[in-house]
Amino acid sequence: MSSRQMRDFHSPGRSATWAQNGMCATSHPLAAQVAIDILKRDGNAMDAAIAGAVLLGICEPQMTGIGGDCFVLYARAGENTVRAFNGSGRAPAKADAASLRAQGLSVVPPSGPEAVTIPGAMDTFCHLSATEGKLGLDAILAPAIHYADEGVPVSPRVACDWAKEEHRLHGAARKAYLLDGRVPEVGEIFRAPGQAEVLRRLARTGRDAFYTSEIAEDMLAALQVLGGVHAASDFAGAKGTATLPISGPYKGVDLVEHPPNGQGATAILMLNILSQFDIAALDPFGVQRAHLEAEAAKLAYDARNRFLADPTHVTQLDHMLSMETAKKLATLIDPNRAIADPAVVSQSVHGSPHKDTVYITVVDKDRMAVSLIYSIFQGFGSGIASEKFGILLQNRGAGFSLQEGHVNEMKGGKRPMHTIIPAMLTKGGQITLPFGVMGGAYQPCGHARVVTNIIDYSMDPQSALDAPRAFAEGGELKLERGYDDCTAAALEAMGHKIGRPDTPIGGAQAIRIHDSGVLEGASDPRKDGCALGY
Repeated sequence: MSSRQMRDFHSPGRSATWAQNGMCATSHPLAAQVAIDILKRDGNAMDAAIAGAVLLGICEPQMTGIGGDCFVLYARAGENTVRAFNGSGRAPAKADAASLRAQGLSVVPPSGPEAVTIPGAMDTFCHLSATEGKLGLDAILAPAIHYADEGVPVSPRVACDWAKEEHRLHGAARKAYLLDGRVPEVGEIFRAPGQAEVLRRLARTGRDAFYTSEIAEDMLAALQVLGGVHAASDFAGAKGTATLPISGPYKGVDLVEHPPNGQGATAILMLNILSQFDIAALDPFGVQRAHLEAEAAKLAYDARNRFLADPTHVTQLDHMLSMETAKKLATLIDPNRAIADPAVVSQSVHGSPHKDTVYITVVDKDRMAVSLIYSIFQGFGSGIASEKFGILLQNRGAGFSLQEGHVNEMKGGKRPMHTIIPAMLTKGGQITLPFGVMGGAYQPCGHARVVTNIIDYSMDPQSALDAPRAFAEGGELKLERGYDDCTAAALEAMGHKIGRPDTPIGGAQAIRIHDSGVLEGASDPRKDGCALGY
């Protein structure tokens, strides 16, 4: 199917959004609308992305919020250089895997203060607003302040997620994120007056209002009363980092990803493995493509678990990105049989070994492009909220390993391996598609699937996002209902343990920048959002 081919209007589906001046694609309509409003006020794509992202924390509080982290890829107007900014927080200085091992723990407790790393997103938003934006922090936070005060009607997918993740809320979080002790229903109004006050203070005085004042003290108190080792100095020292993106080629395009501690290298490795096979010759929703993608994912994720960590501790990134590594891993794939244990199978290549998110992409009239992903990790993060302001704290520290000597071992001041990854496609040095796929660990596999849908099967971006998904994780091959029972049975006969997830796999957003200059926005129907342009 060519990118210009019309969809079947007899079938349920969604048309792409087309516009000339500016575009936003994200997972909630209010955030998309706010981003477009910012663009119409002569804000740029960075202004619009930050404004929309902060509002998403009110619209989708189970997914993200100001107590979380972000990663950003962006290109300035008139440039094709992709820049990266790491807005992920660090473990408190006193954090130590050894102390948790001494308590008999083998993993970081996801609902305890041990999992709470210092929020990095707000420092990043303040920095990028000042260095790359046009309107100023007060203007771009105003919409989120309004909706935090006045409230947002709870949308269907958000209500579904809220009910599934409500058990993770405890203490002050239950007061801030439940209505009279119960989960809000579709259409009921959720307000966050405490967060509105936080944002007002940020708008007035900037970054330090969040990290060195009463707001920081509120977050700190919530952690310390539960035994957290966090200190005021940990919050005061929070700082995002400008860095360089990584990339890998795939059949005439380049996939640009954020470097570690994000897992973008996993997507590049997975595409490198898949490039050793004639994917385009296979049925896009057939048995063989699903099998090869599952096997490539197993091998790429095994490499992720071995090598990815805080950027100052990653030593084998070149090995992971090498096409030679991918070629060796590809030879381990049996076209007719599933790999049972990728860690054992891949030893010959690597040697001995030592989920909830929002995404927004914006392109403005001057063709500044922003790809931004923002998360508190699992549903409602740690489930810990500050008493006065109701700031929900992320549990990104659950991404650390407690294995002694592991590259991703928890240590004070380190950043954990992150699942969230923004992306862009480029062709001939030109940015053609800022995009992202939500869904925790699924994200690298989701990036690979979107790219192969577009490149190997000539799908337009909306079709590429609509298409059914499969994901090999935890010894199970999860298939969306878009895969029929015959396909599932055939995959099971190849050795895959098949699972049918209750909720769809991930969610994605994309904007294609056509050679003509026209913008084409695509938004995943698995979420409540949309693409809007003007």
